[in-house]
Amino acid sequence: MTAPAIAWRKPFSAEEAGHLHAQAFGRATVADIDWWAAAERYSLGWVTARTAAGGLVGFCNVLTDGHTHAWLQDVVVDPAHQRMGIGQAMIERVASDLEATEIEWLHVDFDDEHHGFYIDACGFRPAAAGLRPID
Repeated sequence: MTAPAIAWRKPFSAEEAGHLHAQAFGRATVADIDWWAAAERYSLGWVTARTAAGGLVGFCNVLTDGHTHAWLQDVVVDPAHQRMGIGQAMIERVASDLEATEIEWLHVDFDDEHHGFYIDACGFRPAAAGLRPID
């Protein structure tokens, strides 16, 4: 299998992003989210991973405070394409593209089950964080 093409800020459709999120998180597609409009409005950038046939198999969104911090959000890889280095390649692309900016810190939140991926494979440092649900 040919490695997917990893690209910064390339177009994607709301439908294919919704389908990818549904596949990756094991739930029904949320049809009322316009992923493209949200990314263009709120994101510093995003990375897509596409097969040679053009199918979207990976997505990673990058948000920023507009100064020195950026956050990864919605790092997803289609389950049929996981454990092939796609997620790591997307994060490496983000880090590479951020080197030319004023960003000094790249943050990510993740569940414990993903510790090996983010800390060991992608080079993040462990850090304490808090999460407060909004009722």
